[in-house]
Amino acid sequence: MNNSGAFTKLRPLSLLRQLSNCSDTTCLQALSNSVSWSIYLEQGKITYATHSVEPFDRLERHLRRLSHQIPLLTTEVRVQLRLMFEPDSHSQLIEHDSNLRNHPPEYQAISWLVSQQHLHSTQAGVLIQELVKEVIESFSLIKEGTYELIEPLNIMPKICRLDVEKILERCQVRLHNWQTFVPQISSPYQRPYLLINSKIDEKDLPTLQPDLINWMKGFSLCHLAVILNQDEIQLARNLYPYILQGRIILHEPDPPFDKLPKIFEERCLRRATPTLFSKLVTLVDTKEKLNTTVKPYPDISEENVAPVHRLPQTSAPPEENFQEPTISNNINPAYQRVTAATVTAQKFHKIVSVDDSPTILKEISHFLENENFSVVTINDPLKAILSIIRHKPDLILLDLNMVGIDGYELCRIIRNNLSFQKTPIIFVTGNKGIVDKVKAKLVGASGYLTKPFSRAELLKTVFMHLT
Repeated sequence: MNNSGAFTKLRPLSLLRQLSNCSDTTCLQALSNSVSWSIYLEQGKITYATHSVEPFDRLERHLRRLSHQIPLLTTEVRVQLRLMFEPDSHSQLIEHDSNLRNHPPEYQAISWLVSQQHLHSTQAGVLIQELVKEVIESFSLIKEGTYELIEPLNIMPKICRLDVEKILERCQVRLHNWQTFVPQISSPYQRPYLLINSKIDEKDLPTLQPDLINWMKGFSLCHLAVILNQDEIQLARNLYPYILQGRIILHEPDPPFDKLPKIFEERCLRRATPTLFSKLVTLVDTKEKLNTTVKPYPDISEENVAPVHRLPQTSAPPEENFQEPTISNNINPAYQRVTAATVTAQKFHKIVSVDDSPTILKEISHFLENENFSVVTINDPLKAILSIIRHKPDLILLDLNMVGIDGYELCRIIRNNLSFQKTPIIFVTGNKGIVDKVKAKLVGASGYLTKPFSRAELLKTVFMHLT
């Protein structure tokens, strides 16, 4: 097999299937539309897969799903994980194993979770399986690109080994399910917004779960699914009738998620025949009926994913490992009916922003108030404490370098108040030094938002600390 080439000559899934027949240890690296994919294989089995678009956001979402079953995966542990391993906020607060340094940072993070006993190796195997499936789904949608096969500098510690064909089969089923929503839904990273106007009669309003409506403000379908502990396809199915009616509109994915391949391309849709569409609908109807229950994560058990040391080196993982996730649909008819007043008037979370720059305060207010958060801005840091006590915010954004008092001292004072010991405090700063981040951890900061920042980056911070 050639060690490099273009997808116009060799399709990605065909390439992956060929690699599954090889006994070499290799890493398939692909590049398309400025996104890179890395798929690690050993003896024809996948040991890990990742792509370059927000890998720690992807890890965060799947850890959040697991946290419903694993109490040790607390918010504090997940935030600490990002501070230690995420490249953009790498504080190097711990010394990493030298054998791990050339491996994907999020794989290092998973290995650390196992070594610190936050995850059992079986649970880590389930986590890696779900991460791999998400990455392979996007990989299979590539139309054009380049690839090369490289030999890893260091052999990764193996947590699990996944059968290529079974992974591809499950990914194709999910992609077929997504394709039943085209052309209205073209990406799980599209952002739904509920349109409400006073002329709509109450009986015509969507009977959607109130929590869903509260969070339908800039978060993508896949992020909303995590917040609600639902499967993305089930959430899309619940929203789809209202999307068809025009009551919910979908905005395009925020950068950098807009670089990922779409579920469909318009030219492909034009060529699609009624017969093909009928087959896809039949597939969905037989796999997942509208009234079935869908789990966003499989149960954690010894039968799901065996650690690699328990697997014969030449055998595939057990079939149970590859069952489609199924959990109960969280939309409950017993919820109160949503009215226009509850949708338009409610501010779901209060955020205080402390900064002596009016420009930064205006930017934060613009980003968040447009998404229906309640934002209190404070431009005098010396008056911040009394204002914070009065407003009792759910999250505090704190500038690091202010006249009169710096963010470190202000954070220390806030943390000394019993009412705010668990309130997320995020430093908004241009400082990226290791010393600054160590000092921030010592005074009790929950995280960093680096200037300049985008609306998507600000919402990512909210997703990490509030949802």
